[in-house]
Amino acid sequence: MVRPAEAADVPREPYLPPLFLALSHDDLLSVGVPEDWLESVHLASEDSFLELADHLPAEAAEALLDYVATGELTAPAPELLAADADPFGHPDAQRRFRVPTNVAELERALDYPWEKWTVFLHPAQRRFVERDYRGPARISGSAGTGKTIVALHRAVLLARRHDRARVLLTTFSKALANALEIKLERLVGNEPEVAGRIHVRPILGLGHELHAAAFGAPEIATPDLIAALIEEAAAGAPAHRFTPRFLRAEWAQVVDAWQLDSWESYRDVARLGRKTRIGG
Repeated sequence: MVRPAEAADVPREPYLPPLFLALSHDDLLSVGVPEDWLESVHLASEDSFLELADHLPAEAAEALLDYVATGELTAPAPELLAADADPFGHPDAQRRFRVPTNVAELERALDYPWEKWTVFLHPAQRRFVERDYRGPARISGSAGTGKTIVALHRAVLLARRHDRARVLLTTFSKALANALEIKLERLVGNEPEVAGRIHVRPILGLGHELHAAAFGAPEIATPDLIAALIEEAAAGAPAHRFTPRFLRAEWAQVVDAWQLDSWESYRDVARLGRKTRIGG
């Protein structure tokens, strides 16, 4: 009988190790990580932290990103205002509020068409759009800070600068890709030569298109076919005590998720939350 190896999780270093294991919970609290998020941040890898950062205060996310880049964790120095000072003058308030300076500015804001507001680029964001990068760049920020708008304006800028280039703007969600196309039309609908060279695609749809162009339409196994093949393989194996449900989950969460193609890869892969592995 083949028995599962009840082994502890293998070290994660060959894959995506946690970024903040060297920090204590007090360290994380000192830079503004909410108590409810301490454990998630403590165990976050590079990929999971980028998603997690959207749920953290901007100050905490920025301090942790600086730690990853420099190896030093610097807590933001508290900046206290005098009792009679303008509360909107505090840097933390300026992260979240835009205060009109006069009635005319407020009237212009209220009269501005809503569809224009949906693609509005704040002056503080413009430097990220117009900067010349020497390689890949990553823009991070909490939810609602305008990362999507920065990406949209960056795509338009590149299409304008390089009049013979095609620009790809991609996202994980088909719904977000559709929303980006609508915003792109609002932004450069009067510049068809620019808009026509910016291609907005969900990443999965893009993969299908590229495969079809190079090899023909992809043939993707359905969940029912995968389940049938797993059960067929299990029926032909020596006696074991693994249930079909366990084997399907092992395929989906470990083998297919990590694209494993050998016993050695399966044996050594990091197992996130799944301690029972199939033996040799």
